[in-house]
Amino acid sequence: MEKLEKLKMTQRSDSHSGKGCREAQRDFRRRLKYFFMNPCEKYRARGRKPWKLMLQILKIAIITIQLVSFGLSNEMMVTFKEENLMTFRHLFLKGYKDHRLGSFALYTKADVYDHIYYVINRYIDLHNLTVGNLAYERVDGKYAPLSVCQEFYRNSTIDPGNETFDIDPHIDKDCISIYPMQSFDNSSLASHLNFSLDFKRLLSVSINLTLKTINLQTVRHHELPDCYDFHIMIMFDNRAHSGKIKVDVVNDVIIYECRDWNVEGTSDKNDYLLLSFDSLVILACFTSLILCMRSVINGIQLQFEFNIFFHTYYNKIVTWSDRMEFVNGWYILIIVSDTLTIAGSALKIGIQTKYLTNYDVCSILLGTATMLVWVSVIRYLGFFKKYNILILTLRAAFPNVIRFCCCAAMIYLGYCFCGWIVLGPYHDKFRTLDKVTECLFSLINGDDMYATFLKMRDKSYIVWLFSRVYLYSFISLFIYMVLSLFIALITDTYETIKHHQQDKVPVSQLQAFIAECRDQPESGSYQTDEESASCCLSPCCCFR
Repeated sequence: MEKLEKLKMTQRSDSHSGKGCREAQRDFRRRLKYFFMNPCEKYRARGRKPWKLMLQILKIAIITIQLVSFGLSNEMMVTFKEENLMTFRHLFLKGYKDHRLGSFALYTKADVYDHIYYVINRYIDLHNLTVGNLAYERVDGKYAPLSVCQEFYRNSTIDPGNETFDIDPHIDKDCISIYPMQSFDNSSLASHLNFSLDFKRLLSVSINLTLKTINLQTVRHHELPDCYDFHIMIMFDNRAHSGKIKVDVVNDVIIYECRDWNVEGTSDKNDYLLLSFDSLVILACFTSLILCMRSVINGIQLQFEFNIFFHTYYNKIVTWSDRMEFVNGWYILIIVSDTLTIAGSALKIGIQTKYLTNYDVCSILLGTATMLVWVSVIRYLGFFKKYNILILTLRAAFPNVIRFCCCAAMIYLGYCFCGWIVLGPYHDKFRTLDKVTECLFSLINGDDMYATFLKMRDKSYIVWLFSRVYLYSFISLFIYMVLSLFIALITDTYETIKHHQQDKVPVSQLQAFIAECRDQPESGSYQTDEESASCCLSPCCCFR
């Protein structure tokens, strides 16, 4: 009798243990299903307002407004710099024409001397010539001078007629300074400077000068005008010693706040509003960053719990793809976007307060952040099954696409190096390695094919023949085979995803496990404590 009673008690204990274990499994399934719900479903399940969703929508609006505001300011700055550079070319290069941009060159000694003296005289007489607000730089109350520097080999004896030369490759530099507010003609300037060039060993002549101006066009957009220092260098390049001296004008710009300013009818209110708006953007992005990081951390913790659960109940190892389901890539995208926006907004504040002038870095940060913010909008379209096909296809095809691109890149790089070394001396589009990559990528997309073939017609026969074999084989291989296979790879993934959506077949262990939970968001089952399933992670709960 005692043995029979003990057996009945053991059976009742096992029955209660199994019942509790099944209940724990249902709770854990429900917890997983709730984790993968979209914000609207979570609101119906627990009544929690989707603050994170509303914050992301607010971010899209304020970040776009911030980018448009900065873009207009940056556009005025870039336009002002480019127009001033064009002005300097017309002021200081004799006979310069716009259509000769990048091809201005001199071929005689007289022209070189004439152009150097021309630049000096134009600089001295600048106030009587320019229509802009240009002024000389002052250092300690004195005008900064213009400097003319020449670089040349230390010593050389070159005689092409006898095919002999003797050269010391060390480079020497000699500079002279000329102060403005003087007046010379070419003859008096030549005697005053005592300036001569030895063209046989001359490498370059550079004329350096600094001019100051103010960008007044920002006043019309209710922005405080900036002061600019243009450090201009006019370079006469003779390094090739080919009889052609290339001439170019380059400038380096320093932007800073003007020392004393007054704009009638304005105040600092606009500046304060812009700074306040940028601060709001930083605050919103920082809040979004914290919320998304918390969600990522919760997902990683739940992933470890799921891994333990599967090992405990099913004695299986969760696949890597299933584990990555818990790491929401959209949250990673938002975290990167928020980080870039915070950094870009901080730089924008520094630019507005004139402590920083790096417009390019700020543009890259804000532009990339805004692009990622708008890309993340696809996440919310993915809540609707008819729009979700694009996201699922991209995610499923991405690993195969990367592997395919790595293989195709080997062939592509081989063609790049071959074209650069063989066709580079004869074809402008193959002159440098970066030009080769751009040209071949354009050919893959069917752009500018005839012009690429046409420029090789007048070359030597063997080079012309090689170019035909090279171009025909590349275009045939990449357009008819590689590109077609690339499209077929994505199309096949799309058909697979579409088939799974129609048949509603779970494609992973995780989805199959969650699909067993039939509780709808409106059922009220999700109101219970989500941590109630933690007991199911203990093996002793079900196994004695």
